[in-house]
Amino acid sequence: MKKNIAVLRGDGVGKEVSKGAIEVLKTIGQQFGHEFHFQYGLIGGEAIDTEGTPLPQETVDVCKQSDAVLLGAVGGPKWDQNPAYLRPEKGLLQIRKALNLFANIRPVTTYNALTDISPLKQDIIEGVDFVIVRELTGGLYFGKPSGRSVDENGEETVVDTLQYKRSEMERIIYKAFEMAQTRRKKVTSVDKANVLESSRMWREVAEGISKEFPEVELEHMLVDNAAMQLIRYPKQFDVVVTENMFGDILSDEASMLTGSMGMLPSASLSSDGPSLYEPIHGSAPDIAGKNIANPIATILSAAMMLRLSFGMEKEAKAIERAVDQVISAGHRTADIQRAGKSPVQTTEIIDQIKAALIEDGAISSIMSAYA
Repeated sequence: MKKNIAVLRGDGVGKEVSKGAIEVLKTIGQQFGHEFHFQYGLIGGEAIDTEGTPLPQETVDVCKQSDAVLLGAVGGPKWDQNPAYLRPEKGLLQIRKALNLFANIRPVTTYNALTDISPLKQDIIEGVDFVIVRELTGGLYFGKPSGRSVDENGEETVVDTLQYKRSEMERIIYKAFEMAQTRRKKVTSVDKANVLESSRMWREVAEGISKEFPEVELEHMLVDNAAMQLIRYPKQFDVVVTENMFGDILSDEASMLTGSMGMLPSASLSSDGPSLYEPIHGSAPDIAGKNIANPIATILSAAMMLRLSFGMEKEAKAIERAVDQVISAGHRTADIQRAGKSPVQTTEIIDQIKAALIEDGAISSIMSAYA
């Protein structure tokens, strides 16, 4: 099978971790007989420095002509003083709009080998396996008006608008119920319905859609309670669906269940074009270029690409097995290494995962020969 993948490396460690994912995808191609072609585009700070914009049209065109998009990370203090339209994060918001990436899927799965590095007790995090489904193109991040002004008394004021259409709520909540059907059949809808009118509409939409999925349990949970429950008893969750900002905050909180943001992948799905895959962590400019960043979240994002965009379930599982084998063997970057143990470098983790894939492929071939 031949697939074209757009690569937006971005800033900071984005270049290092995306390189690792590409190497792993090439190994998958060799092991399973696929051809992956990679075309690169600029985004974020790198695009600002080179093209004067956080998202050049050429990048959008490259993405739209591809079967899927792999993104590293954007941002850094170098651009913190830029006006809003010249911030690296603006490029991320713009690509979401340009590709109609309405659903952000963030799986949260704990690895048995890493339970000792989580700040939570082992009995709380063992067996955690849920998915956060976050609306990605509406809410406070996109609502208008948004900005600063001076009122009639000369005082500076600021406004951000939380705005949603009912149709935007419907499509993300439908996605959550569809996912729950293939899992443990429970949807937790997170809102702030005791305060926000937008949340009251969100709750109405969820109730209506739930009638179409009678086998799926629906529960409503206020966002402040959800934040607490993620730490108190995370195993209660199966599919969590929520609006843009709540999802942004809760998914970062959930990363601590795994011990590090460097372990969590994500997929941003489009209804009419290529989907985008990226780690949930940022560009980490303080460690960029030091060969110490954790590439696993990006590599697992590549596995999600294989599964969700290309229908390559065996290949996705092969990557996930390889990652599990490598961390279980003790090969870990600094963010997930046990106290007193020496961490390995980014490139070493990548090489270990590639080696595990090759070994796994060789074992599978031998077993097939004797089947």
